[in-house]
Amino acid sequence: MAELLGEVLPGRAGRTGKSDVQDGQRFVIGPDGRPDLRVNWCLGSAKWRRMAWRTQRDYAYSLLVWLNYLITVGVSWWDADDEVASEFLFWRVTDPANEDTVETGTFARDLAGLKKFYTLAARFGVLNPFAEMDAPSIVRHADVKWLDPGGYARWVDLGIRGFDLQGRPDPWWKGRNDQRDRAFCDGLYGNGLRVSEWASVVLPELPAYDRRRGFFTCELAEACAKGGYGHKYWMPRSALRGVLSYVEGARAAAVRRAQAAGRYERIIGRRTVLALHGMHSVTMSSADGGSRKEEWNDVGPQTRKLLFQQTDQGLEPVALWLNEDGLPRDGGGWEHTFDVANKRIESLGLENFSCTAHMLRHSFALRWYSVGKLIKYSRLGHLTEDEQRDFREEVGNTWHLVQTMLGHRSVETTKNVYLGPFKTLEVEVLLAHADDFPVASFMANVFAEHPWVRTDPLAVAK
Repeated sequence: MAELLGEVLPGRAGRTGKSDVQDGQRFVIGPDGRPDLRVNWCLGSAKWRRMAWRTQRDYAYSLLVWLNYLITVGVSWWDADDEVASEFLFWRVTDPANEDTVETGTFARDLAGLKKFYTLAARFGVLNPFAEMDAPSIVRHADVKWLDPGGYARWVDLGIRGFDLQGRPDPWWKGRNDQRDRAFCDGLYGNGLRVSEWASVVLPELPAYDRRRGFFTCELAEACAKGGYGHKYWMPRSALRGVLSYVEGARAAAVRRAQAAGRYERIIGRRTVLALHGMHSVTMSSADGGSRKEEWNDVGPQTRKLLFQQTDQGLEPVALWLNEDGLPRDGGGWEHTFDVANKRIESLGLENFSCTAHMLRHSFALRWYSVGKLIKYSRLGHLTEDEQRDFREEVGNTWHLVQTMLGHRSVETTKNVYLGPFKTLEVEVLLAHADDFPVASFMANVFAEHPWVRTDPLAVAK
């Protein structure tokens, strides 16, 4: 099996004496334990490195999946033709024998990455087996799921906080990161960011807490946003309070343990924060021993994980989210958090009650759609039948609200991908629940029987 061993450690590349090995470069080891120099040349080429860090990571993973597939069918990557590529598409997306098929949108990303790889590999005389392949039609709405507020609260209690089915702390619960994990999940559910975006936030980007405010306006850096589309996002007071409690509690304890163990001093490529300029920019040390000032908007996730500030107690990461050992947490590690939570809930006997990080983004969208509708209809009073028919068709303002909250470039993405099933909600049902904006009860009642919305299963059982 071909293996992606990760990245060349920062600061180590120069020791090889080869100019074609780059700091931070990913590299692949074949099943015989030896590298293919042509593959690794492509991963270290200037054209590959000019792509966004997240794109490099995703494309490298797609390449690895392809190389491992070729091993199973006995074909070398330089000999693969369009027929092998078509079989790969079938296996990746459709083949019943593959227990881990992916959605067409994921394969579209695979295809883009493999086309990029083979374009670079053309210098070695290798033909591109994917040259004539078009991305399959993307169907996203089929796997979109939601949690209403009651369902989300129950999922957190059972999977993250370690409660039992009666809502009491489980004495057998062995969780060690429940404060961190709850703060992270509440943040996702409250601000609607993608998991990689929320995972990249640093301490200086957190707003100052004010108990008089219900929401806090924050800025997502372009260097950390999907597609480089930085935008404003809004964090509810309860979510920010949870984050700050984690910073002062579990996070501070992890930092002290790491400082006592001297972990931060041993980090290769560490950068030091020399000065903070509000929430918008930072002066940091540079590799040549000097310093440079940068906007947080331009500082990517990898650099953020290497940034430390000097405190009275010693070095401390500026990254918000840390592992138990005090080191910055990689964004991919949150998948494990959700997997563990879902397995615990399943072990309690609750079936079909799981959650993913992106599902919280969907749920955030649904909540703000509901809020937008309630606010709009509360101002309209009683409507005639003609007016009700008009408002069934008119959803523009509410969709644009949700588009803004999600940070989408296009309102059509918001409509077609996230909230398609809710275009047909009856105005009468919304009006009946509009008084005093009872969002939680409204959503629990309206969506209780919807197959794509997960509510609190224990409340339903009662």
